Amino acid sequence: MTHKPIEIFIDADACPVKDEIYKVAQRYGLKTWVVSNAFMMIPKSSMIERVIVDAGPDVADDWIAEHVTPGDVVVTNDIPLAERVLQAQGHAVTPNGKPFTANSIGQAIANRALMEQLRSTGDILGGPKPFDRNDRSRFLQALDEIIQKERRKRG
Repeated sequence: MTHKPIEIFIDADACPVKDEIYKVAQRYGLKTWVVSNAFMMIPKSSMIERVIVDAGPDVADDWIAEHVTPGDVVVTNDIPLAERVLQAQGHAVTPNGKPFTANSIGQAIANRALMEQLRSTGDILGGPKPFDRNDRSRFLQALDEIIQKERRKRG
């Protein structure tokens, strides 16, 4: 069975690891889609394509979900998008290297709902801890593992 090549999709508006993704994608020769609501600079490469979608909630997520195919990789912090990627048999990973899986997505959705409720009542203030070097390192390792696993699966 012939597979389409693995592609990487970046939910790019708030992604802190775009440069790392470009390097890994280049090493493996993978097409990369940089999807955002606004113009952003990307390296000059026939393997990296910028997609600017209309502003609005979930417009970038919808574009990614409509284009991802089995085995593709999506880098996002968006839990509902990650769920859609998994339903399409793709791989989803956060910029800090946490992969979403069929076993973890339900808990992630429940935690998201709980945190939204707590924030709306004022019980939780602030956001996640600042992104750091360890997050970047975990991400690079997770992305490499996902790509290697998918390549082995395809033979």
